[in-house]
Amino acid sequence: MAHLLIVDDDANTLASLARAFRLSGHEATVCDNAARAIELARAGSFDMILSDVVMPGKDGLTLLEELRAINVALPVVMISGQATVEMAVRATRLGAIDFLEKPLSTEKLLLTVENGLRLTRLEKENRELRQRVGGGQPDIVWSSEPMRRLMLQLERVAPSEARVCILGETGTGKELIARAIHERSGRAKGPFVTLNCAAVPAELIESELFGHEKGAFTGAGSRHAGKFEQAHQGTLFLDEIGDMPLGMQAKLLRVLQEGELERVGGEKPIPVNVRVVVATHRDLDQLVGTGHFRQDLYHRVFVFPLRLPALRERPGDIPVLLEHFARQIASQNGWKPRSFEPGAVRLLEAYRWPGNVRELRNVVERVLLLADGEVDEEAVQLALPHLPGDRSAMAPTAGSLAARVEAFERETLLAELRRHQFRMTEAARALGLERSHLYKKCQQLSIDLQSLKSESGG
Repeated sequence: MAHLLIVDDDANTLASLARAFRLSGHEATVCDNAARAIELARAGSFDMILSDVVMPGKDGLTLLEELRAINVALPVVMISGQATVEMAVRATRLGAIDFLEKPLSTEKLLLTVENGLRLTRLEKENRELRQRVGGGQPDIVWSSEPMRRLMLQLERVAPSEARVCILGETGTGKELIARAIHERSGRAKGPFVTLNCAAVPAELIESELFGHEKGAFTGAGSRHAGKFEQAHQGTLFLDEIGDMPLGMQAKLLRVLQEGELERVGGEKPIPVNVRVVVATHRDLDQLVGTGHFRQDLYHRVFVFPLRLPALRERPGDIPVLLEHFARQIASQNGWKPRSFEPGAVRLLEAYRWPGNVRELRNVVERVLLLADGEVDEEAVQLALPHLPGDRSAMAPTAGSLAARVEAFERETLLAELRRHQFRMTEAARALGLERSHLYKKCQQLSIDLQSLKSESGG
C-alpha cells in the first residue's frame, strides 16, 4: 500500500483518481493547488505525487521546481489535458518520472504508479546496500579540533539509550550526526526515521507522529502508521523540535514517559520502543523561559546535548570538505576529479558561511560547473561574489556580540536577495535555507521585502 498525494484544480478528477487508488488498496490525499501541495509534501509522509500541469496560480511544473528546491525527493507523475512535447520534455528534465495525457486510462495510471514505486524501492535498497558495503557509517568529514571533541562525545553517547539533543545552526549537518548516533548504537539494524517538526503543518503533525485510523478525519481512507510506529526498535529523529506546537509537546511528552501512543481516532494504546534524538537551531532555554517550550519536555529530551559547531568555527575542515564534495559531485556526474588551488582554498576559508556545510556543498558544485580545470580564485569569485571585497559576508567590527551577529545576518540576507533579484526560492537555496526559514529570518531582522522589491523595480 502506498500513500499518494494527488494535485488537481478539478474536483471531479480528484474524486475519481482518489476512488481508483483506494479501490486498488492505496491511500490517497487530495489537494487543489500547488501551494498547499508543497506544505503537505514537506511533511514527508507520501510515497508519490501525481500533479496536473495546468492549474491557476502556480502550475504543476512550478510545483515540481519548488519540490526539488526544498529537497523533497518524491517520485512525481505529471498529468495534463493540454500536453505538448516541450511541456513533457521540461517535466522530465525537472525530474518527473512520467508524463500522462488526459483522459486517463485507470489501468495505465495504476501501472505507472506501481512501476514508479518499484523503482523507488529499488533505489532505496541500493542505497542501503552501498551503505552496508561501505561499513554502514555516514560520511562525517572532519579534521579540526572542535569536531574531534564532538566525535569523542558522539562515540561515548551513541551506544547508550540516552536521549540526545543536537544543537546547531541550519546547514551544519544535524541529521548526519543523528544518523551516525543510530548507526553506532545497538539499534543500528532497526529503522532510522526522521521528521522535520518545522515543515509539517500544525493540523497534520499529530497524525504524522502517532498515525491515524481509517475515517479519523476527512481524507483518512485507511489506517496510517505514524513516525513512532515506523521507528519501532530503531531511532526517531525529530528535527527542529523547538518549532513544535505546545499542544503537540504535551502529547509527545506522554509517549516519552509511557512508551505508548494512541493513533488519531484510535481507542487503545500501542506500545512503542523507540530511541528519540532531537535537534534544533533555536535556544531551548530561552523558549522555556518565554513559555514557548514545555519545561517538563525539555528535561526529557535535553539529557545529553551535542553542540555542532558552525563551519566558520571549524575552518580547518574546509580543505577536507572541499576534497570530499568535489570527489562526490564528480562521481555523481561522471566528471573528471578536480582539485582546488591554494588561493581558492584561502578565499573559501575567509568566507563566513551563513549556510554552513550545506552552502559549502552548493558552492563546490557551482565552481565545478564554472571551472575548466583546476579550481582557481577566479572560479570561486564567480561562484561566490561576496569575496573578497564585499563586507556583507564578514562580521561587523563594532557593537555588542548580538548586534554584530544581527548586522552580519541582515547584510548577508540582503546581499543574497538582491543578487537573486528577490527570487526567494533561489536565494534560500544559495543560503542553504528552506524557503519558509528565509521568510521567517527576514521578519526577525525587519527586512521589508515588499518595499525592497518596489525600490528595485521588481
